[in-house]
Amino acid sequence: MKVTVVGAGNVGSTCANVLAHNEVANEIVLLDIKEGVAEGKALDMWETSPINLYDSRIVGSTNDYAKTANSEVVVITSGLPRKPGMSRDDLIATNANIVKSVTENVIKHSPNAKIVIVSNPLDVMTYCAYLTAKVDPSRVFGMAGVLDTARYRSFLALELNVSPKDIQAVLMGGHGDTMVPLPRYTTVGGIPVTELISEDKLNEIIERTKFGGGEIVKLLGTSAWYAPGAAAAQMVEAIVKDQKRVFPVCAWLQGEYNMKDIYLGVPVILGKNGIEKIIELDLNDAEKTLLEESAVAVRGVMKVLDDMGVVA
Repeated sequence: MKVTVVGAGNVGSTCANVLAHNEVANEIVLLDIKEGVAEGKALDMWETSPINLYDSRIVGSTNDYAKTANSEVVVITSGLPRKPGMSRDDLIATNANIVKSVTENVIKHSPNAKIVIVSNPLDVMTYCAYLTAKVDPSRVFGMAGVLDTARYRSFLALELNVSPKDIQAVLMGGHGDTMVPLPRYTTVGGIPVTELISEDKLNEIIERTKFGGGEIVKLLGTSAWYAPGAAAAQMVEAIVKDQKRVFPVCAWLQGEYNMKDIYLGVPVILGKNGIEKIIELDLNDAEKTLLEESAVAVRGVMKVLDDMGVVA
């Protein structure tokens, strides 16, 4: 069993490290375009195996996709962060070309792989990979909701002084400030969160969640990596081990929630075939409105990519 992570930056290397520690696959390939980076990080990780007691082999590669052949799952983290003076469209164009190239190589060497997109802007990069891969959309999806719910649950755990293990939650919509947290579907040990926290405090936590990535950037001067890397690894594990986990995932909608031809965060069942089922929640009018507003924002970014003609 082989899993590949493309992009050996902070997120990609963290993902590979978590996968190795959890022994999710026999072989984990870490690939990057920069000479020696993936090899060096892979070797450093492997040297922890006698300490952390795992035997998943970690292999580093500089742009040699032959080493990724026949991967069960491929995680794509490749892309550049937005730099000062760079417009949103510039970022989309740059990263779309990167994701397109990576996806073409992935499909060439692992035609049956499930592809997990982590590259930003997340929703539109997942769309780009889907257009490029030309495979069933159940095999191409994005990691956003798992990260966003993790942030939401971690903030709730701090406020309520409870274990994050006991908190379950669902978020929907696009990745970013238009995401749609659903307090009605948030529980603590099975207890509705609304019975444990005031509405004002819950709304504060929801707002903090929406801008959780920005909070990290302000503190570090760069994007987060521990939580995103671990979130992607959790999705990979659910696929490889056919766990049938219920996760919020950026998925291709074909009529679900009365939406069509859009990548949007929704709850799904994740197993060996990728997205095995999209779960349709019975949203109330306010939740539907928020989801529709989020979809409008996502469609706007998707249209930017379409107009660029990056993917034929």
